[in-house]
Amino acid sequence: MKAITSRDNPNVKRLHALASSSRERRSSALTLLDGAHLVQAALDAGWPLREIVVSAQGLERPEIRGIAERCHALPVLQLTDPLFAYVSPVDSPSGILAVIDIPPSPMPRGLCDSLLVLDGVQDAGNLGTILRTAAAAGLKEVLLTPGCAQAWSPRVLRAGMGGHFCLNIHEHVQVGEVLRGYPGQILATGLGAGARPLYDCDLHGPVAWLFGAEGQGLSAEVAALASGLVVIPMPGAVESLNVGAAAAICLFEQVRQQCAAARGS
Repeated sequence: MKAITSRDNPNVKRLHALASSSRERRSSALTLLDGAHLVQAALDAGWPLREIVVSAQGLERPEIRGIAERCHALPVLQLTDPLFAYVSPVDSPSGILAVIDIPPSPMPRGLCDSLLVLDGVQDAGNLGTILRTAAAAGLKEVLLTPGCAQAWSPRVLRAGMGGHFCLNIHEHVQVGEVLRGYPGQILATGLGAGARPLYDCDLHGPVAWLFGAEGQGLSAEVAALASGLVVIPMPGAVESLNVGAAAAICLFEQVRQQCAAARGS
């Protein structure tokens, strides 16, 4: 374990850049996992780690000390608490970080199972929550348009709580090209003409779910791909749902229908 006490140390500068700069993460193809839960989730998923970083105070916690011992074959940097706070990507430092490679994002081909399309979702918390929900619902493929937040940023990873490690996440996707010939339904939520209540829809087969940005919704280009429009019944006095809540309701209504069909077969 290497102890570091100076902000001028190259490792500190490198970690700070990864925490604060999307450009640095893109150019290096590296990012940071923040917190014991997320690092543990990566280890449990067999996700390769490059390096572990701990704070002096964090190392006093049995959970973090156990992770550091489990990763004895990796480089482990110990920073003073002020230095760790400086390189931390969040306001409340967790005491442990891990450096990982950002996986390549090849253009997906031949998609035939249910999947998720996110169009211009820029809020890191919403994006991470949706990715976690998609993983929990058993989806494997998530397509992000160029307007979305960086999927592998530390804040999105933190909100995803390990969901990233169960998904194939494709960024900067030209969705129209990828979904050409898709064999299932392509559904968007909205209030337009012909919209059907979600709970009246047959969701037993594959569905490509389209969800747009928090304020603007789907772009015209992505909305035009939808073969159907669904509306989530809302008897309360609100106009709309947060995109994360809407995605969760739709995905788990599909799960419910598929589970009910499996029980009946």
